[in-house]
Amino acid sequence: MGTLSPAEVQAFADVASRLTNNISSVVLGKPEVVRLALTGLFAEGHLLLEDVPGVGKTTLARAISASVRGQWRRIQFTPDLLPSDVGGVTIFNQANREFEFHPGPIFANIVVADEINRASPKTQAALLEVMEERYVTVDGVRHAVPRPFLVVATQNPVEMDGTYRLPEAQLDRFLMKISMGYPDEQVEVEVLRGASAGRSPDYLGAVTDTDTIGQLIRLAHRVYIADPLYVYAVRLAAATRDHKQIRVGVSPRGVIALTKAAQAFALIEGRAFVIPEDIKQLLVPVFAHRLLLAPDAAMRGVTPAEVLDSVVGSIPVPVPQRG
Repeated sequence: MGTLSPAEVQAFADVASRLTNNISSVVLGKPEVVRLALTGLFAEGHLLLEDVPGVGKTTLARAISASVRGQWRRIQFTPDLLPSDVGGVTIFNQANREFEFHPGPIFANIVVADEINRASPKTQAALLEVMEERYVTVDGVRHAVPRPFLVVATQNPVEMDGTYRLPEAQLDRFLMKISMGYPDEQVEVEVLRGASAGRSPDYLGAVTDTDTIGQLIRLAHRVYIADPLYVYAVRLAAATRDHKQIRVGVSPRGVIALTKAAQAFALIEGRAFVIPEDIKQLLVPVFAHRLLLAPDAAMRGVTPAEVLDSVVGSIPVPVPQRG
């Protein structure tokens, strides 16, 4: 495949810029969140948006899907949602006397899974199986979902009545977990103006298509990572496994996720190679939801982000040489 050419880097940057501007027209004052979301899209990894109600989680998910011309679906997760409501069912056709598969809403390029923690564990597992395998198995027959395939799931961490917490093994299927955060005063005033003017993802036009996204995903796979940076990523993960405040550290899958995200992140920044700062900026979004804190640390209110800050400080930053 070889090193990316300047023309390929520029073509990627042009599409990424158009997507950023389009999404940012309705997701105001959150450039870092938008950049992380696009990193997940180009790394072909799934996103979990977790925050309090009303800060724009669903707006971001819908803005991404509206900006890419292709199939997209929204699934509202509820306690009575069944796995067949997500993946589809096989129905007997009386006319030709054969069983036919009727695909569910998961068969789309971008799937918005709203309030994923409200569905039963069985339904959550059905969705997360498709996320990992990119296949739906119904009555012993496998059906491939379209590519590219991105799930943007949202959940509310504060209202726990009637919810089912995602197990750590299933959280690990998400490339990144992102929090929106409250807007500052000026941005919130702009949000109010936009709401009164009817500004919504429903009125966004697509600025690219799924074929182009597929090509850009392949470009991201070719971004150069120097061997010292692979070692750096592994050492960061190993430090989480030995940390006294962490009960369960990051698995090798988490390290793979970090390097894939770093490749996409670097290309969004206009570089055909990864630098240590890319890895450090992505460490919390990629690693934090994969950690299980020790009981005493959790009781003291220590957060995974705080622990990861100490991990970064304990590992020397390499100075890679391209060659």
